[in-house]
Amino acid sequence: MTPRDSSPKREPAPSPLRTCVIIPAFNEERSIPLVLGGIPVNLVQEIVVVDNGSTDATARVAAEMGATVITQTRRGYGSACLAGLEYLRIPSPDIVVFLDGDFSDHPNEMPQLLAPIQEDGFDLVVGSRTLGKAEEGALLPQARLGNRLAVFLLRALYGVRYTDLGPFRAVRYSRLMDLGMKDTNFGWTVEMQARAALAGWRTMEVPVSYRRRVGVSKITGTVSGTIRAGIKILSTLLMLKLAGRTQKARARTAELRIL
Repeated sequence: MTPRDSSPKREPAPSPLRTCVIIPAFNEERSIPLVLGGIPVNLVQEIVVVDNGSTDATARVAAEMGATVITQTRRGYGSACLAGLEYLRIPSPDIVVFLDGDFSDHPNEMPQLLAPIQEDGFDLVVGSRTLGKAEEGALLPQARLGNRLAVFLLRALYGVRYTDLGPFRAVRYSRLMDLGMKDTNFGWTVEMQARAALAGWRTMEVPVSYRRRVGVSKITGTVSGTIRAGIKILSTLLMLKLAGRTQKARARTAELRIL
């Protein structure tokens, strides 16, 4: 049976801000039609699918459904996101939404992520699967454990409260491009949240629904993937905090020299 998006349908008003969607995808030919079909098209000006070296028909299927398809041969979630951002430079959008290509997120809930940016001036809105309704078995135990540890460290090291590192998120494009994102794989989401904290962004979470993905997760679906992701997330948080302290110390030293 083909999974369908059973969430309540909404008829949101068109966004006054130019909004684009980036979908990193690797071997998602079965799920990408469902993802693209669930996006509220009246809210977005362009949907960019970044084919991250797929060996199936992901790129062809996405293109046939009207998405812009670009290729990033360097494997990694962050690599695909960075390629999508670079493509969108001209003309640049006001808002960019990141959405996974495995149909685990509910694309029709996009208005909930966009509203705080459009109406209240927030910089980053993260869709929290913890606050929302997650289908049984959608968030594996190792993913839940990793999330809890990561959000604890975000609070302890950066003073910000989160419940999730959810990939479904909306962010102001110009601010994100100024943030200096660098991670090319598992640390992309937590790097964004940590850098946003260091930059003093206005951020918030909104509840989002989450279902079991189509296919097997490339990260938490294997023991090795879970371990590598966990190590990368922890090291990213620690290194960024250390770098932030070093920058503050240098700035303080420069001030003292001027005085």
